[in-house]
Amino acid sequence: MEDNELHQWLIDSFGPIQGEMAWRQFSSLPDSIRDQIMSQGVEGLPKPSEVRSLAEALTAGGLNTAGDVHRTIEEGPINVKLAQSIALNKTRDAGAASTVSAEDGAAARASLSEANLWLDTVTEFDPVKGQADVLTRAEWVERTLPSWASFAGPVAESMNDALASVLSERLGGSLGGEVSGMFAGPVPIPIPDDLKDPAMLMKLLGNTSFAMQLGSAAGDLSSEVHGSFDQGIALLKNPAGALIPENINAYAKELEIDKGEVMGFLALHEVAHARLYAGVPWLMPRFEALIGKYARGISIDLDAMEEQLREAEMMNPESIAGAVNLNKVGINDSPEQREALSSLETLLALVEGWVDCVVWRAGMAHLPHIEQLREMMRRERAVGGPAERTFESLLGLKLRPKRLREAADLWEAITVAEGPQERDGRWGHPDLLPTLADGDNGNSEAPADSGTAAAAQAGSSATSVDWDAELSKLLDEHGNGDGSDEAGTAPDQN
Repeated sequence: MEDNELHQWLIDSFGPIQGEMAWRQFSSLPDSIRDQIMSQGVEGLPKPSEVRSLAEALTAGGLNTAGDVHRTIEEGPINVKLAQSIALNKTRDAGAASTVSAEDGAAARASLSEANLWLDTVTEFDPVKGQADVLTRAEWVERTLPSWASFAGPVAESMNDALASVLSERLGGSLGGEVSGMFAGPVPIPIPDDLKDPAMLMKLLGNTSFAMQLGSAAGDLSSEVHGSFDQGIALLKNPAGALIPENINAYAKELEIDKGEVMGFLALHEVAHARLYAGVPWLMPRFEALIGKYARGISIDLDAMEEQLREAEMMNPESIAGAVNLNKVGINDSPEQREALSSLETLLALVEGWVDCVVWRAGMAHLPHIEQLREMMRRERAVGGPAERTFESLLGLKLRPKRLREAADLWEAITVAEGPQERDGRWGHPDLLPTLADGDNGNSEAPADSGTAAAAQAGSSATSVDWDAELSKLLDEHGNGDGSDEAGTAPDQN
C-alpha cells in the first residue's frame, strides 16, 4: 500500500480535517508499526463506511471522550441514549407528526373519559388518579424505551461479557488469526486510547450493537402501538396510561371503521389495563421478576458467537448485531426458564383475558363494531408484528398471551357465576387467580388453593354461558339511564 492510498483512506473514513490529523498521527508512529499496517494493503483495512458507522454510533451515543465511554459502560449494558437517538430518527424518517393536533388530542381525552364512565358499570377497580397522556410516536419512544432497556439488561450484560470473552480467550484479540482493522490498536481512529484494547472495545461494541437493535425495534414499534399497555404490561411512569392518536387514526383507516369508534375501543383497553395495574400492586413487580428470572437464565453459545464474530465486518456495529442476536447465539431452554416462561405466558393471558372480558361488557352497548375490533385485537396479540419479533431476538421472550381466548372465557364464566366483585377480588393475591386448563396457572411456584380450584370449576362452564341472555341484560343495563331497573343489576346477581 502506498502512502497516498492510506492518506486517502483516512480522509474517506474520518473526513478532511480529522483525516489529516490522523495522517499526521500515523506519520509519527514507529517504523515497525507503520510497515505492518502498510503491508496489509488497503484491502486489509476496514471500509471507510464501516469506520464512519462506528464514529457516528459513538457520537450519537454521547461517547465523545474516554469519560463518556466509561460512564456509559458503568451505567449499564445498553446505551439507552443511543437507542433513543436511533428510535427517534426512525420516527422522523417515517414522517411521524411532531405534535398531537388539538382535534386529535381533544378526541383522545374525550374517549378516555368516556371509557372510564363505561368501565364504572362493569368493574370494581377504581379509576386511576390523574389523566392519561396523549402522545406522539416520538414521545412514546422517549417514555417507554427505558423500560424495554431494563427488561433487556440481563441479556445484554451476558452478551457483552460473552463478546469480550470470545475475543480475548478464543480469538486472542484478533479475528482470523490476524491483527487487522481497528484491533491493530495503533491505527489512529478517533476513539480513546484505552479502548483500543480489543476486549474493551468489543464490550463497547456489544453495548452499542445491542442499543442499535433496541433503538431500531422501538422505532418500528412506535408506528404500530396504540397505547402504553399494548404489550400487556405497564411501560409508562404515568399509571393512567396513554394513547397515540396518529397510529389510532391510521388503524381506523385500515379497518375502514369510524375513527371515533376505534378510539373508544382502544381507550377502553388502555383504561382497563390502567385500572388493573393500579388496583393490583403486586402485578407489575411480578412481571418484572419473571422477566428477570427468564433473562438471567439465558446462556450464550460461545461457539456460535465465535462463528458470528468471524463473519462480522469488525468496524461496523451493525455487523456485530448477529453476535448479540439471541436467535443465533442464545441457549434458553433450562427448566427454570421453561417454568418462568410458562408463568409469564399464563399471567399475561389472565391479564389480557380479564381486559377482554370487561372491555366487551363495558363497550358492547356503545360500539357497533366491538366484535370485529375484539377479534382483530385477539389475532394481532396472538401473532405479533415485525417489531415485536425483533424484541424477541433481544429478550428471547415472546410477550404474547398464547391462551387469551381461554382466559377471556374463564373470566366471563366467573363473572356470570359469581359477579364482578368476586371476579375482580381474585386479583387480591396471586394464589387467588383462576387456573387455566392443563395445570397452568398464574403462580406456578405456589399450589392452587380452594379459591383457584373454584375458579377452574367456574371456567369449565364457560362454553355453557347463555350469551344471548347476557347480551340482553347488558343492553337493558346500558339502556336504563338511572340504573333503577332490575335489569340494570342483573349481571351482578348471576
